[in-house]
Amino acid sequence: MNPLTDRSHVRVKTADFSLVFILFLTSRLMMLLALPVESLIAYGDYLHYFNVASLSQPNGCTAAIGTGAPCFPYIDYWYEFPPIFAYMNIGIFYLAGLQLKNYVILLGFVLLIVECGNLFLLYRLADILYGPVKAITLAWIYTALFVPIFFWLGNFDAMTTFFILLALYALIQSRSKLLALALGLGAMVKFLPIILLATVWRMRGMKTMLGYAAATALISLVIFGPFALINSEQTLASLRAQAGKSSYQTVWAIIDGNNTTGNFGPLIDHFDPTKAGQPVNNPARIPTWLTIIPFGLLGLFIFTRPQTLSDHNLDAVIFTTLTFVIFFLWSQGWSPQWQTFLIPLLLLSFNEKRAVLFIIVLGFINFLEWPVILSRELTSLLPITILARTLVLILLAVELYQKLVPSKAVSP
Repeated sequence: MNPLTDRSHVRVKTADFSLVFILFLTSRLMMLLALPVESLIAYGDYLHYFNVASLSQPNGCTAAIGTGAPCFPYIDYWYEFPPIFAYMNIGIFYLAGLQLKNYVILLGFVLLIVECGNLFLLYRLADILYGPVKAITLAWIYTALFVPIFFWLGNFDAMTTFFILLALYALIQSRSKLLALALGLGAMVKFLPIILLATVWRMRGMKTMLGYAAATALISLVIFGPFALINSEQTLASLRAQAGKSSYQTVWAIIDGNNTTGNFGPLIDHFDPTKAGQPVNNPARIPTWLTIIPFGLLGLFIFTRPQTLSDHNLDAVIFTTLTFVIFFLWSQGWSPQWQTFLIPLLLLSFNEKRAVLFIIVLGFINFLEWPVILSRELTSLLPITILARTLVLILLAVELYQKLVPSKAVSP
């Protein structure tokens, strides 16, 4: 290839992505600035995050514990997520001058920067797997999708997505330090990125996986350790909060008779560590340890399939996507914002039309569920969306498995 032509190609590719990136950033930033704050917080968790952060004010705990002292997560009350977002949230609260309108804009801007990182990682992964043409196409598709915009303005799962994609990128590029950092910090945003340890095991072997598991545990210990030393009771309560959560928005929730979203009760309950492990709604009729057996065996069966794809990087992406889908099917609850990190994985695993079809169908099902059904208390309709989403996830799992372990060609 002519070197001059090659350099020109690189410049064109970079210019194309720069255009996507600029439009992605500016359109969302204008949306953040133009929409009324009341609209931005209508269906998301920004207001809840603001209320939690407000406990750190000098008189923040007056109503909760009867004193004028400030309260902080893991020290004065348990919090259902790891520390990184919890304390970043408090920092944003003070940078915003304790004002809700400023807070919403500032939090939205910070998470927008994270979303820009997600766009870049999606582009880079697609470039590695498929080349520059499809990479640009996927970047445009991600820019045009509505679902990521909705959840960017609703919760902090853009951060979870970032660390999942960063860990996958580091694994494919064999950047060991970056991978350890992505897994460790990602686990301290939400625990879900730990699932990628299964992909590390498949690609690099058990010994390497155990090394990264140890690195993840060490980073988690460094971050969680000081809180455990200050107040071990509230810190341990925070760690067990998710395990004690009632089922919600899944087939398991239908069986248990739970027809609400996944919540942990009123904020004041977070000051009582005994409430962290108590289900807010009906307890599970089928114990979690029992449901994990068939799904664990299914995961083990898939894990032990030989790598038949010639592109081991693509194998890693498809296997990661399939692992998350199996986790969704097993999980006692379904959070609609999990689409945030499922969407890039679907775009990387399927051809464009198939990926967009799955994304749109899942998006409509989840929007029917929330905000339409649940915000209007039409809970009798909830089984319809739950069963529809479960069927879509099962279809996803089947198609991903077929891509991961394609049928052998018939010998001539």
